[in-house]
Amino acid sequence: MSYWSVTPAGAVNEPFLRLLDNGNLVLSDASASDGSGDYLWQSFDNITDTLLPEMKLGWNLRTGLKRNMTSWASESDPLSGQYTFSLEPPEAPQLILWKGSQKQYRWGPWNGERFSGSNELKANEVFNPMFISSPEEVYYTYTVVENSTLSRFIVTPEGAIQYLAWMNNQWTNLVTLQRDYCDTYGICGPYGTCYDSYDGNCRCLKGFRKNNSSPLDWTSGCSRVWNLSCGNGDGFVKYKDLKLPDTSRLYGNSSLNLEECKTECLKNCSCMAFTRVDVHGNGGDCLLWFGDLVDMKNYPSGGDVIYIRMAKAEIDAIARAKRRRRIVIAIGISVSTVCGMLILAFIGWHALRRRKERMRAAYSVYRDSGDGGPEEDLELPLLDIASVADATNNFSFQNKVGQGGFGEVYKGVLPTGQNVAVKRLSLNSGQGLKEFKNEVILIAKLQHRNLVKLLGCCIHGDERMLIYEYLPNKSLDHHLFDPIRRKLLAWKTRFSIIMGIARGLLYLHEDSRLRIIHRDLKPSNILLDSEMNPKISDFGIAKTFTVENAGEMTNRIVGTYGYMSPEYAMKGHFSVKSDMFSFGVLLLEIVSGHKNWGFYHPDHDLNLIGHAWKLWTEGNALGLVDVLMEEEFPLKEVLRCIQVGLLCVQQRPEDRPTMSSAVLMLGSETSDVSQPKEPGLSAESFAMSTDSSSSVKIPNFSNDVTITALQSR
Repeated sequence: MSYWSVTPAGAVNEPFLRLLDNGNLVLSDASASDGSGDYLWQSFDNITDTLLPEMKLGWNLRTGLKRNMTSWASESDPLSGQYTFSLEPPEAPQLILWKGSQKQYRWGPWNGERFSGSNELKANEVFNPMFISSPEEVYYTYTVVENSTLSRFIVTPEGAIQYLAWMNNQWTNLVTLQRDYCDTYGICGPYGTCYDSYDGNCRCLKGFRKNNSSPLDWTSGCSRVWNLSCGNGDGFVKYKDLKLPDTSRLYGNSSLNLEECKTECLKNCSCMAFTRVDVHGNGGDCLLWFGDLVDMKNYPSGGDVIYIRMAKAEIDAIARAKRRRRIVIAIGISVSTVCGMLILAFIGWHALRRRKERMRAAYSVYRDSGDGGPEEDLELPLLDIASVADATNNFSFQNKVGQGGFGEVYKGVLPTGQNVAVKRLSLNSGQGLKEFKNEVILIAKLQHRNLVKLLGCCIHGDERMLIYEYLPNKSLDHHLFDPIRRKLLAWKTRFSIIMGIARGLLYLHEDSRLRIIHRDLKPSNILLDSEMNPKISDFGIAKTFTVENAGEMTNRIVGTYGYMSPEYAMKGHFSVKSDMFSFGVLLLEIVSGHKNWGFYHPDHDLNLIGHAWKLWTEGNALGLVDVLMEEEFPLKEVLRCIQVGLLCVQQRPEDRPTMSSAVLMLGSETSDVSQPKEPGLSAESFAMSTDSSSSVKIPNFSNDVTITALQSR
């Protein structure tokens, strides 16, 4: 009894039946010369309601075989149902779902990426569709992205085309080709276009009008406002974002470019439209439509372009409308431009007036905060608060790079691209408006390569800010007192820093327009640029002086303990020699890599100054040199630095050298250097960080010893 049989294409000597990995059951002749033979029959040529990966939906042009999908009669009855899914015609293939002999849905033609009007049938994360066109075959197929995925296309008994995948032990519908009302074939009739988002869905193309007065009846579609007059000035109007019309009555030619395609269409009075799309993968095909254009849909995300034939009167009307539109647009632009310029002019005038008012208010701060002396010239750009906030990302935590006695420091970027450091006055800071004014007035008048450059300031209400150049290598203490970074400070770099500080201090004491005593010289106030050049900063408590009046007394002692001279710390007397004491301490710290205040040695309780003096008197001055400095160094140069440092920290101010003498001694091997006397404040060494704020009380004085810990800029 026979249960199943096939009729092969020819005689078979040694029939060989195999089931391939893709599910294709094939019959071949094993006696063929290659051992397998051509397929004499294959199940993939007999498609039912299912299209598996690598199955071909379409035409074998050599044999005339047409492969269609056919639905089951019902879910449980595999007999042929009433729906057929096919690819036709071969000239400009499109996918059509038939119900008997009636078209129900249509997608196409193929445009090189997908079938026109169907985003569902383009490459995605699940499957890759392919359209193959050759002299022998025209077909649609697909492959899966993951070979382990079981999937299939089906035509359901109800006429739905679905893509199913085997997930969680069941077939799951991932894609349905029919998405909405507009996918129904010819729903808007000839020259009607369906819109998903449009009430009533259907609209006539521009230049056409509805044939039926009933708002819901679109079966008769649309007709032209102006009838065509073949050979008498007809032209074409370009329509975009459309599903291309039915290609049942279409002519294709792959040898014509777009302009030649247009000319070819004009030659034939029955040609209603043309376009050029890559149907067969040859770079582009000229497609000409004959008869009414049916089954179009608005497709803003992935639609195609088509050129539709129009009468000369319609072309002229469109041209006039375009000219009017251009005139209206030009007038609108002109009016808008004039209005915009007036508005901008008003805004600019108003902003300038407000800026001037802020400037006057800002300058009044200086007038009102003085001590009765004459008003000083600011000579410095004044920035508005909005510009500073924008530069610092609204003073964000990510832009904050330090904190000092003045307040917080932020990194910013000006509109010019220049990096800056913004020093923002803290409202609770002990250094307030007077110190702010002092720093602005002093630095604005100072210009030296070893002084930090002030670029501007900002005053807005209670807000007061200074804008400095940004120095990427932070402060000297960041490198000098860190055991890792300290190793990288070779003697050549250290000596260059010493000389840079010395030249900057010499400028302040003797060469600047205003003679200045810094009063707070310490490593955290020495900033380093990208090439490790030092720049003296923080002039909040600096004082100006004259040659006749080179010293002063104060009962409010401010500065940093460990760097203050004995006469200033104990009696409130300061002069340029106070700065020399601070410079000496700084010099010894750079040589040794240790802080003066908080220095520890197991054999004594001396601070760094006392330790250096002890080594000097014992003839072992080189014992002060930083043990982490691995490179060789010139002994005489190092000894001269230690000797000058000890000269600067001598007890009596009159014994200390001037800054010009110190620069000469440091920079010349032939200059005479006197022997130092016993230093001042050499016996105190407390385990206390100089980077913490403190207040020290001395009899008869209220000495606020503030610590400025400005970090990076």
